[in-house]
Amino acid sequence: MIRKVLLVDDDAAVREALSQTLELADYEAVTAGSFVAAKDHITPRFEGVIVSDIRMPGRDGFHLLNYARETDPELPVILLTGEGDIPMAVKAMGEGAYDFLEKPCAAADLLAVIGRGIGARAQVLETRALKRQLERGDPAARLLFGASPQAEALRERVRAVAPTLAEVLVTGPAGSGISKVAEVIHLMSPRAQGPFLKRPAAGLDAAEFTRLCKDAAEGSVFLDEVSALSQAAQYAALEQIEQGRGARLLAGTTADLAALVEQERFNADLFYRLEGMRVRIPSLAERPEDIPVIFRHYVVQAAEQAGIPVPEVTPDHLAALMTQSWPGNARSLMSAAMRFVLGMPEDVAVAAELGLSEQMARVERSLLIAALGRHNGHASETAQALKLPRKTFYDKLARYGIKPETYRR
Repeated sequence: MIRKVLLVDDDAAVREALSQTLELADYEAVTAGSFVAAKDHITPRFEGVIVSDIRMPGRDGFHLLNYARETDPELPVILLTGEGDIPMAVKAMGEGAYDFLEKPCAAADLLAVIGRGIGARAQVLETRALKRQLERGDPAARLLFGASPQAEALRERVRAVAPTLAEVLVTGPAGSGISKVAEVIHLMSPRAQGPFLKRPAAGLDAAEFTRLCKDAAEGSVFLDEVSALSQAAQYAALEQIEQGRGARLLAGTTADLAALVEQERFNADLFYRLEGMRVRIPSLAERPEDIPVIFRHYVVQAAEQAGIPVPEVTPDHLAALMTQSWPGNARSLMSAAMRFVLGMPEDVAVAAELGLSEQMARVERSLLIAALGRHNGHASETAQALKLPRKTFYDKLARYGIKPETYRR
């Protein structure tokens, strides 16, 4: 989450005091003694809020506010007023200031206003990022959400395998959107104009599989949870692949197919043909920074479906979301968004009531899992990247019941 504050005040002692208050609250303070010194920081890309004194020599806080509004009307500007300047501050609110505070202001009051402004700014920047993704035009950008390196790697992998027309195996934890990723692969392939037929693999016999491939001869067939495919249908699938004609085969699973091959419960030849083009979807626990982006998308979607205004999502609400492990992944996050829109965010309410130590523990666990995911489950590399002694790192893994091999790709 963004944590930057541009602090503008001509009084060096005030700047220093406010800067210390911000840094103690884990904000990044960027200080300036005048509008001229602050000007270069005020851009549409600024990831934070502005706190400025009104009365300054030369170009004052009103000039700064007008400049910021012209540069980016959605950039929050919080004005600090001296005694007797309240009417001026009220006028500034009418001209677009986010809020104002009378000096000297209590640290708690300042941090509360900044926190609200940061939350509003984060929502604006994330909405713009989603819009940029949509404007890129390809289905990966439109349909696969997230701003983390893992999310971008997933989109790039989809873009790489889609044009090949080879068989693809999509893997991921339950609720991660395996069928959605398979459909994006189809939409980005040369067969996008053909049908996309998806069926549960369980209960599908060889004859039904063959008919399915004929029906989608110019398109793609997606088998959901391919680990449940019968032996006869597995042979039919392998034959279909070896013939090299008809529908493109896309398969999805939450199971460990390699382990099933070792147990002789899945055809080894079929596995190796599918494994050649594998797309792995990372869990939300591996990329907690994507939770706010995806949740906001689902909130907008749910509000549109319900025909009601989109409710505000506060920073505290997002922080509570990020403390949860989300074993149901995107599916459970979508359900939470729907409940939130309808005024029933019970899961988040429970999370918000956790003690600080438990919230911090959940966040730490999420960060450990995310780091393991980035380093392909290699514990020593992960410990080094996190700058943790190996013993400390392994103690934390044991405390949270995390097994590094789970996150090997």
